Amino acid sequence: MNDILDQNKEIISVGELNRSAKAILESNFSSVSVLGEISNLAQPSSGHIYFTLKDPEGSIRCAMFKNQKMRMNFSPKDGDQCVLKGQVSLYAARGDYQLIVRHMQPAGVGNLMQQFEELKQKLDKEGLFDPLRKQDIPFPPKHIGVITSASTAALQDVISTIKRRAPASEVTLSPAMVQGDTAPRSIIKALDLILLFNETAPNPIDTVVMTRGGGSIEDLWAFNNEDLAREIYDFPLPIISGVGHEIDFTIADFVADMRAPTPTAAAELVTEFQFQLNDRLREIKIGLINGFEDVIQTNKQRLDLLESNLKSPQVILNEQKQKLHNIELRLKQSLEKSFLSSNQRLALLNQSLTEKNPFKIIRNLLKDVEALSKEMIKSFSYLVTNKSKLLEKINSNLNAFSPLAVLDRGYAIVQNSTGQAIKNSQEIKSGELVTTRLSSGSFESKIGVIKHEK
Repeated sequence: MNDILDQNKEIISVGELNRSAKAILESNFSSVSVLGEISNLAQPSSGHIYFTLKDPEGSIRCAMFKNQKMRMNFSPKDGDQCVLKGQVSLYAARGDYQLIVRHMQPAGVGNLMQQFEELKQKLDKEGLFDPLRKQDIPFPPKHIGVITSASTAALQDVISTIKRRAPASEVTLSPAMVQGDTAPRSIIKALDLILLFNETAPNPIDTVVMTRGGGSIEDLWAFNNEDLAREIYDFPLPIISGVGHEIDFTIADFVADMRAPTPTAAAELVTEFQFQLNDRLREIKIGLINGFEDVIQTNKQRLDLLESNLKSPQVILNEQKQKLHNIELRLKQSLEKSFLSSNQRLALLNQSLTEKNPFKIIRNLLKDVEALSKEMIKSFSYLVTNKSKLLEKINSNLNAFSPLAVLDRGYAIVQNSTGQAIKNSQEIKSGELVTTRLSSGSFESKIGVIKHEK
């Protein structure tokens, strides 16, 4: 594609202009972050969202498609201050300048995300995320410790899931605040309480589930605390982190021995062995029942068979006579059927020989060849005639538009030393050597006095 700045030398269509502008915008603004206020938000049934991003100095139309929108963990509305990341583009069909949004977050979250990434990189370099340092989850865990707030729905989800899947498992809550500035210290205290509990408990906790429900990045920020991350890393018991929804990730998720996408998923993970064991026991029970039923049914069939074989000699003799009669009848029917089939096959062969007489086939083929030859000669003659007329028409058009035809009428072409045709007196100067081309031949001459038309 030519540079749009060079296209002022030719006339282009509106579509070409828009496509050129679109290419320039998308190549120069492929990834930009923009801060502004959302207005005129529209959410059609397609799942895409369309809105305007504005500030005191200007506005721009924006579009965010369904697959990108589904990754957001909040619902934008008119008046929200947001940071958008995307590509500047142009809708060629209407010439609309717009921003195609790939990511959106409320204003103010950007600083938190920067802090998150910085802490994540720091701890990763120190080896706190090393998978080789992760502890194995005991299967099955005998005593599960749950760290969360006693008033959260996440606790009820975890307890109900464990009771449903592993009703024999013991569950103990170590309560903690899971949101706010004091939450990290509260969670650390809850971890310490579990270790204190294990010092005297007859059935010590062997697995910890740390959990809370979903929310914004601010709601989950307690689980991005550095002191809490180091406490989880040094904790002697395996920890499963089930914080937020599937799209939410915290520092605690990376440090923990295992990460679950939701609180319910964390409870399912910790009870997976018991759940599978119950399924296996159920399968074994069903298999044993089916096996006993098969044995009983097989023995019953054997008894029925033995009973059916205990017949009187007269009955057995009558049965043999009936069998002989049936064999005789089937043999007779088979012979009649075979004779009839042979006659039918003989008639078909006779008919086939008549239809496939080679003299008849050759005669028909000769007729087809003769007809095709006549048709081919006719088509070829028609094609040659049409092509000859077309060639005459093209030759006539070429002669009419030939520049040599113009020269035959007494005109001439004057060319400069580079061979370019001279169109006006501004293109030559006195003393310059020019060539004049005629209908037949040419000659050179030197320019004398130049007269310009006024």
